[in-house]
Amino acid sequence: MKDAGSEYKVCKNTLFGIALGDAPYKEQLKESLKGCTGVVFGYDDPVLAVKKSIEYAEKNEKFKLKQGVVEGKVYSLSELKEISKLPSKKVLLGMLLGGMNSPLAKMACAMQAVNLKLLYALEALKNKKSQ
Repeated sequence: MKDAGSEYKVCKNTLFGIALGDAPYKEQLKESLKGCTGVVFGYDDPVLAVKKSIEYAEKNEKFKLKQGVVEGKVYSLSELKEISKLPSKKVLLGMLLGGMNSPLAKMACAMQAVNLKLLYALEALKNKKSQ
């Protein structure tokens, strides 16, 4: 978990309920706070923390995911599995920048092509007059 920028802590349900304070999703998590409870905190990339948790849960029978909170919204186990299929934050940012860069690169090529056509036309005119 540490290599994913997250950590796992086992806590008492009453203390976790107190720690939630006035969080808007406190009531939704109340039913999950039964039995042994562990909490995964993702600091850098929430998707990566979800991926690592699901991978670990698939390998270990005793580790079961109940619910999760990602970016302030409560998700069920099936929704968390869908989130885990998303690319990481770095990959998404790379895709965004690539998408933004592509039209600019195409425009630059088009402008360069206009300049080259003009240059070739002038060169052909020069060659024609010199003959």
